[in-house]
Amino acid sequence: MTVKVRRQRPRRRVFWALVAVLLADLLALSDTLAVMSVDLGSESMKVAIVKPGVPMEIVLNKESRRKTPVIVTLKENERFFGDSAASMAIKNPKATLRYFQHLLGKQADNPHVALYQARFPEHELTFDPQRQTVHFQISRQLQFSPEEVLGMVLNYSRSLAEDFAEQPIKDAVITVPVFFNQAERRAVLQAARMAGLKVLQLINDNTATALSYGVFRRKDINTTAQNIMFYDMGSGSTVCTIVTYQMVKTKEAGMQPQLQIRGVGFDRTLGGLEMELRLREHLAGLFNEQRKGQRAKDVRENPRAMAKLLREANRLKTVLSANADHMAQIEGLMDDVDFKAKVTRVEFEELCADLFERVPGPVQQALQSAEMSLDEIEQVILVGGATRVPKVQEVLLKAVGKEELGKNINADEAAAMGAVYQAAALSKAFKVKPFVVRDAVVYPILVEFTREVEEEPGVHSLKHNKRVLFSRMGPYPQRKVITFNRYSHDFNFHINYGDLGFLGPEDLRVFGSQNLTTVKLKGVGDSFKKYPDYESKGIKAHFNLDESGVLSLDRVESVFETLVEDSPEEESTLTKLGNTISSLFGGGTTPDAKENGTDTVQEEEESPAEGSKDEPGEQVELKEEAEAPVEDGSQPLPPEPKGDAAPEGEKATEKENGDKSEAQKPSEKAEAGPEGIAPAPEGEKKQKPARKQRMVEEIGVELVVLDLPDLPEDKLAQSVQKLQDLTLRDLEKQEREKAANSLEAFIFETQDKLYQPEYQEVSTEEQREEISGKLSAASTWWNGSSPSSPRMLKEKLAELRKLCQGLFFRVEERKKWPERLSALDNLLNHSSMFLKGARLIPEMDQIFTEVEMTTLEKVINETWAWKNATLAEQAKLPATEKPVLLSKDIEAKMMALDREVQYLLNKAKFTKPRPRPKDKNGTRAEPPLNASASDQGEKVILPAGEGRVPGSGSEPGDTEPLELGGPGAEPEQKEQSTGQKRPLKNDEL
Repeated sequence: MTVKVRRQRPRRRVFWALVAVLLADLLALSDTLAVMSVDLGSESMKVAIVKPGVPMEIVLNKESRRKTPVIVTLKENERFFGDSAASMAIKNPKATLRYFQHLLGKQADNPHVALYQARFPEHELTFDPQRQTVHFQISRQLQFSPEEVLGMVLNYSRSLAEDFAEQPIKDAVITVPVFFNQAERRAVLQAARMAGLKVLQLINDNTATALSYGVFRRKDINTTAQNIMFYDMGSGSTVCTIVTYQMVKTKEAGMQPQLQIRGVGFDRTLGGLEMELRLREHLAGLFNEQRKGQRAKDVRENPRAMAKLLREANRLKTVLSANADHMAQIEGLMDDVDFKAKVTRVEFEELCADLFERVPGPVQQALQSAEMSLDEIEQVILVGGATRVPKVQEVLLKAVGKEELGKNINADEAAAMGAVYQAAALSKAFKVKPFVVRDAVVYPILVEFTREVEEEPGVHSLKHNKRVLFSRMGPYPQRKVITFNRYSHDFNFHINYGDLGFLGPEDLRVFGSQNLTTVKLKGVGDSFKKYPDYESKGIKAHFNLDESGVLSLDRVESVFETLVEDSPEEESTLTKLGNTISSLFGGGTTPDAKENGTDTVQEEEESPAEGSKDEPGEQVELKEEAEAPVEDGSQPLPPEPKGDAAPEGEKATEKENGDKSEAQKPSEKAEAGPEGIAPAPEGEKKQKPARKQRMVEEIGVELVVLDLPDLPEDKLAQSVQKLQDLTLRDLEKQEREKAANSLEAFIFETQDKLYQPEYQEVSTEEQREEISGKLSAASTWWNGSSPSSPRMLKEKLAELRKLCQGLFFRVEERKKWPERLSALDNLLNHSSMFLKGARLIPEMDQIFTEVEMTTLEKVINETWAWKNATLAEQAKLPATEKPVLLSKDIEAKMMALDREVQYLLNKAKFTKPRPRPKDKNGTRAEPPLNASASDQGEKVILPAGEGRVPGSGSEPGDTEPLELGGPGAEPEQKEQSTGQKRPLKNDEL
């Protein structure tokens, strides 16, 4: 038995060690549970977080505002963000970058690059010779790409979220415009990598808005489809979205609400910024008109003046949304000349007349893509700051033909709240109510390839083929597989955008390259040589359009298949039973595991090609892969709508299904019994049915990016290091400023204190002169030309505090004396009165021992003696010396005395009253007339931890058990047991 116990001890130790490790991991995990979202707008951003105990909350910035301008000021030695950068835009417009998101994923020849230069001529743009992208040239030493600037903003947003959540955050969901193509989305992901963020998803801002609307109106969603139109006009663009809300049945969670994006329309340049630029140009013309006869320069040539006008135009647009007219005024606009002019709403609407004509455009695009009419739309909801312009609402209301426009959503924060809900759903740290989100592909993607065909005997020609991989308005995320059946050698194919006819000519120019990637396959011929006896099932390319809308080629495989016959052998009863059960479910034996370095995979279900119109004999197939489990519990997305499938695709599917049925025929015949071949007699060896064996060979892939090459890894690492260095420099600067402020405040406060009476009373003239001299020297050193490090500032502050420590100590002690001494006197008086009262208690009722009262008396006398002696000694010392009467000593004496008094009070509170003796006639002595009923027979039950009730005349440790009898039971029992009676005293009669 002893041996067993010894063997279990190490196991227990290991168990508790594992428990400790798990608890430590959980505690560490609890510190990083928070997730965040960033609604990245053109003009401003909103940040939201979710953490334990804080369900969806908008983050306040350092100015306690819920919205932060997306502006960065980059100088040689410092950076500014948000409102600080907005104020720096007037002083240093060249170094202040705004609306840089419009340049993400754009090459030098893109029309948006020229448009940006026309809007903000103060910025100098250079071009990357390798990627043909733009850079901001701040100075000779400072050069940043738009991705790097966005990375700075994302890092700043994370710092705001971490300060608000009081814990580190790395997981984030970032909103992007729905019209962002593949290059623009990859640019945002690269910026997030530079900022050190883990992007859970790039969610379209219109989808995030629709999710926020649905989450807060979950109870209103039922099995009847509700079509809602969201019209979002922000600062830089306008997007119109048609969303269908409906309860659907999911495999994992039953009936759950779902939103489906049905239609999308957009205008990349229609927004509040263009209106502000029109107003700025109008104000600049008015200012030049006022100074026409003064031979003054054009205000448009002054970047600072134009920055002031843009800020005033922004304010003017907001005011004119609620007023018919307003006075624009700027002090010292240029050359110390003030500007003042009246602008009416009518003038503003005339300036933007062509912009207002474009308001219905996105509505029509959304309806066309959704194949719906306005009668099917139940409500039109406004989103975005620019929708507050009255003329926009007027034109939109007329275009949609509704009675009113919905304004029952927070136009500024809806996208941020929807994105943070999605972040919580994607995070493993939170469990949220499922809400199925079915986003839609805006730009179709197809696969193109060319192969040689023989039209006539001896006549060969090249045929170009196209296959739609992801159709327009099809759902995503989704995986697709395309199969090439006619290739036995290395070949190339191309991934391009599909039909973009819904875009106008100008939008097509802004869109950029319509060719995405060229895929070069290597090793196809070698795979056929490796399996010469196997039947080829084609070259399968696996594509993935993930949650962020980014396309990737997961892998390319060469698949072979053959029928394998096992050698005859005697089957046991269990083997026969297993084969019978397996045949009932249409399956065969388990395929061989890995063989010759290849993977054996199960056969996948084929689906017809989308819109294939090949001639007879073409064997290219397209199919969907089974969706991976969705983390939020939603069901896998169904296949996207397909066009008329080509007969060849159907033949290919039927052919493969036919192969399956043929492969099953031998097993069916073997199990036919009386209807088929007679079964072999027992004891004879039985031939096993042939089974399919599929072999997969990985094919080498070389990708040639055609739209916008990604940043090379070495360049990306350099950008990451550059941003980290800037962050460390900013942190060091903040630490230095904090240390400098502390040093400056200490110097000024101490110099002021030296002239106050209470400080002069406890110091000599020489001491004050010494301190004043050191303070002046420190101030001169701090204000010197060479900047000091935070460590040096902290050391100087510690030196000065040590110098003034004695002075401050003497002043603080003298301030505490009156209060502490008064409290000590009160305690001594009350303790003396308590001791005097305790000694007057009659001997029969006495509950305190002589030792206890003597101890209390001793402590009282010692405290009185210490106080008098210390006060006398302190009176002999000069005020400039270190005092002997210390507040901490007074507090220690008070605690010691109070402890003795509290001990006796607690004893009196829980002591059981002594019994009253009987008189000579056998009756109990009557209690005093003023005694209460509770005093006669009240039983005191001690609280937990007090132990027993102390007995009279004994130490607290000598206790008696608590009896549960009646009021007179215990004394009678004691007298009967002892047989003796205590003589009564006169004061007891």
